[in-house]
Amino acid sequence: MNHIEGISVEQDLVIQKARKRIIESIGNNMDLYSVSESTGHLYGLLLFQDKPMTLDEMGKAMEMSKTSMSTGVRTLVDLKMVNKVWEKGSRKDLYEVESDWFQTFADFFSLKWRKALEVNLLALTKSKNEFRKLNEQFPDSLPLQAVVKQDLDKIDAAIHYYKWLDRLIDSFESGDIFKLVPKDLPSDES
Repeated sequence: MNHIEGISVEQDLVIQKARKRIIESIGNNMDLYSVSESTGHLYGLLLFQDKPMTLDEMGKAMEMSKTSMSTGVRTLVDLKMVNKVWEKGSRKDLYEVESDWFQTFADFFSLKWRKALEVNLLALTKSKNEFRKLNEQFPDSLPLQAVVKQDLDKIDAAIHYYKWLDRLIDSFESGDIFKLVPKDLPSDES
């Protein structure tokens, strides 16, 4: 990171040390988002910039190749954690951190949960139909009916959960979640 104009070298060292600690912490915890540590460090670097950066600037700052920077930035853009921005007079792509961490959280988990929900509901529905057909084919087999009933009860419970999860995802996507859990702390907690 570059020296900050107008402050002493000692002050700058304290700032850079504190920033580095935060960047390392972000990198170490990005596995929550299925993001590599180096991409987490890239996110941390962008967090402390006062202006958008190009891939070349990121590569130089992190001492990594432009290809690595491109892959990391693409991941962060896909997760809606970083935005591609336009700047008058610049021919290169510029990137900056999404400043609303609440929205970043909501977007990330909505994307991940929605994908899992769709895959799992499809599997549950397909299996439920197969069990029903099996029941219809062998209505007189009491042991089979008992096993199928147990499995159908488990499937119905799972479907019930995924329908709840679908509503939760909807609340994240609409922003209604913030009515239940406001972004701002109550005045006695701030």
